[in-house]
Amino acid sequence: MIILAIETSCDETSAAVVRNGKILSNTVSSQIELHAEYGGVVPELAAREHLKNFLPVARAALSEAKISIAEIDAIAATQGPGLPNALLVGFKAAQAVAFTLEKPFVGVNHHEAHLYSPWIGGFEKFQPNISLIVSGGHTILVLVESELKHRVLGATIDDAAGECFDKTGKMLGLNYPAGPEIDRLAEKGNPKAFDFPRPLLHDASDDFSFSGLKTSVRYFLRDHPDLLNDEQKIRDLCASIQAAIVEVLVAKTIRAAKREGVRCVTASGGVTCNRSLRNELEHACKKNGFTLRLAEKNLCTDNAAMIGILAEQKLKQGIPAQDLDEEIKPGWVLA
Repeated sequence: MIILAIETSCDETSAAVVRNGKILSNTVSSQIELHAEYGGVVPELAAREHLKNFLPVARAALSEAKISIAEIDAIAATQGPGLPNALLVGFKAAQAVAFTLEKPFVGVNHHEAHLYSPWIGGFEKFQPNISLIVSGGHTILVLVESELKHRVLGATIDDAAGECFDKTGKMLGLNYPAGPEIDRLAEKGNPKAFDFPRPLLHDASDDFSFSGLKTSVRYFLRDHPDLLNDEQKIRDLCASIQAAIVEVLVAKTIRAAKREGVRCVTASGGVTCNRSLRNELEHACKKNGFTLRLAEKNLCTDNAAMIGILAEQKLKQGIPAQDLDEEIKPGWVLA
């Protein structure tokens, strides 16, 4: 089975070709530089860039995979959640390709694709797990009982972890997206220099909340503005903010794994590129005797390969393809 997959949920235009669980190509055109001057993604600009980039990206993916369009067996695309106009470009374009080729079409939940991305290349080793999906817009904790059978345990009730990284970074004067920059600067900072709150760390629920941390940083900087003139203090601030976020993510994930009686932890989503998070998850899992599977870094950020792999798994398990009159689902919640 050869699948052409499309992803345009936010600010990256991506196309991929997958075959029998293997990624033949995964082409991504990022819009970071375009949106950087605005300090965040501008939805209308994102949609226009997707319109401009779709054909070149799709052609590049087919060329890299050495696959002709006539060899494609099915088409997949992100159906939601995401920015409505951005989703619309990729979803409708993919449906048009499926209609033209008279091939099956599969709409995929973006979060569900992240959820199973740590198993790409290793579904035969699958085991029940607690999965952390952590990105700019979402922080979700999921119990995965078997392939394609999962249950959401908790999610962010306000700001997601990635949003907290970006917005606190902006307060520190860092460029968008600030998350990777905080990761870089924190490497030479002291994570114990400043004591920021760990929201819901000891709360019995599996939910997350990072708005309080963001507010705490804002007030702290209001009261200590001179710190922003000291490069080492900025590094210390980055390390301290990062430590607060990571501690909450790791503690809640490990606690859920213990409670649910599973021996495996997985993590995916853009924030999973953060080196401290990866290291702390590895340390905590090793301490507790858990297996850890992290999505590869190039599959953590938005990409079409994870869309295609999940679509293939669904078709293999007999989940029927969709009608071509299906619509996007911008607010599609992972169930």
